[in-house]
Amino acid sequence: MQETTRAQGWAICGGAGMAALLFLIGIAKQNWWALAIPVAIVTLFALGLVAWVGYTIATIQVEADQTAETAGAAAPKTAGAGRAGATEDAA
Repeated sequence: MQETTRAQGWAICGGAGMAALLFLIGIAKQNWWALAIPVAIVTLFALGLVAWVGYTIATIQVEADQTAETAGAAAPKTAGAGRAGATEDAA
């Protein structure tokens, strides 16, 4: 692993630790913003993901597979299907 990657990893860990410390200080001081801001961030992030998935589904262009349609139409019927119909008529 490169040293820059390790440094980035430690920087992310330190940032997460600082955010956790600020969150705990805000909770200890009974500041409602300490809960409101993280909840708002997580909610907006989740709604952004949902919107992105919806946009992706709405705008995707898929071409139909021509080989699957022609193979299904040309397949012969099996003998077992006619036999099952005969037993239903007799009952």
